[in-house]
Amino acid sequence: MNNEIIFKVKSFRKIPNPYYLSDEEAAKTAEMYYIVCDIKDIPKNIPMDTNPREQKLTTAVAKKIKNSLINPGANNFYLLNRGLLLSAEKVLYNSKNNTVNVVFSDTNVHGDIDGGHTYKIIQENQDELDYGQQYVKIEILTGVEDMFQELASARNTSTQVQDKSIAELYNRFEIIKQAIKNESFSKNVFFEENAEGTIDVSDILALLNLFNIDRYPELNDYAIISYNGKKQCIDYYIKQHIEKGETLENPYVKMKNIMVDIFKLYDKLELNSRDYYSGGISGKKYALVKGVTKKKDGKPAFKTKFYHNNTDYLTPNGFLLPIMGAFRALVEIDDNGYYKWKKNPFEVMDKLGADLMESTVDMSRTLGNNPSMAGKNKQLWKNLYMCVAMETMHKN
Repeated sequence: MNNEIIFKVKSFRKIPNPYYLSDEEAAKTAEMYYIVCDIKDIPKNIPMDTNPREQKLTTAVAKKIKNSLINPGANNFYLLNRGLLLSAEKVLYNSKNNTVNVVFSDTNVHGDIDGGHTYKIIQENQDELDYGQQYVKIEILTGVEDMFQELASARNTSTQVQDKSIAELYNRFEIIKQAIKNESFSKNVFFEENAEGTIDVSDILALLNLFNIDRYPELNDYAIISYNGKKQCIDYYIKQHIEKGETLENPYVKMKNIMVDIFKLYDKLELNSRDYYSGGISGKKYALVKGVTKKKDGKPAFKTKFYHNNTDYLTPNGFLLPIMGAFRALVEIDDNGYYKWKKNPFEVMDKLGADLMESTVDMSRTLGNNPSMAGKNKQLWKNLYMCVAMETMHKN
């Protein structure tokens, strides 16, 4: 019996088989279809017998997929994720109502071939998202029954070892490990691909990069790569370790006395973003800000990244990282060559939090209610930095 699934799509494209010229010949051979679909419209009954991998959702990779999916304001899941690969007997597109009818006639060879983790994670989190918030790519192949095993094997080949995994082999992350060893989140950090954990070391390096006064000594130095170039943060860290080891010439060694404070400051910003935005005005609703996600009634609270404190709101990285980057203005070098704070960063956060958040949200609105564009805007980074720098000139 045919298993037919009909669902709405945002866009649809058929790729003709390049080896055949006539439609009649092409219909008998492999065809490709590319679809972009709203997460909310992904059907829940795609056959899964064809997927060669067990969907283990507790791995670091699976958790990273989930974090990417529910990341508020990012609107880029369809770009960051490889999406789903399906095998089917037939695909029919209705251009009048933007729906596709996918026919799976033999579940031994028709169904999900690759992207099983993504599909399961989407299923578990569809209710947490709203329409128009995230999309996913779907590639559908027809006429591949005779080469199904070969196709499944080829598309599920493991990816190459990433730089951070190689770095872990050379014990290059000992600086980080020693700094956080007594923190509650230390066991949740993973330093190589496919390791257990909820916090990617690349997120830590992106955050620490914001405070690197060796790399960014001037007002007009912008650490925007912490937002849109985490790979560069990893590369820089590894380069420093290769060239300077764990000597005091390495800025991450210099940073060790303030490193834990940085994580706690980030946690404080996550927890208090809504209060900073409202500034004590009851009518200002943070949930209405584009990119902010509010906990749904009856659902568990969100957790802050490092210390897992409960919060009702998820704030986009396009807001958090520029604000955190401004606190580089509070960093200086002590008599022993280590980084120290010019002023208590937590007190400064409470004093300036409302101004910093207002400036950030205003910039996002100016840029078309786009937190991602705000996170890349040099003028925003400069304005926030100057706001904190001015505070260092006050005695109290």
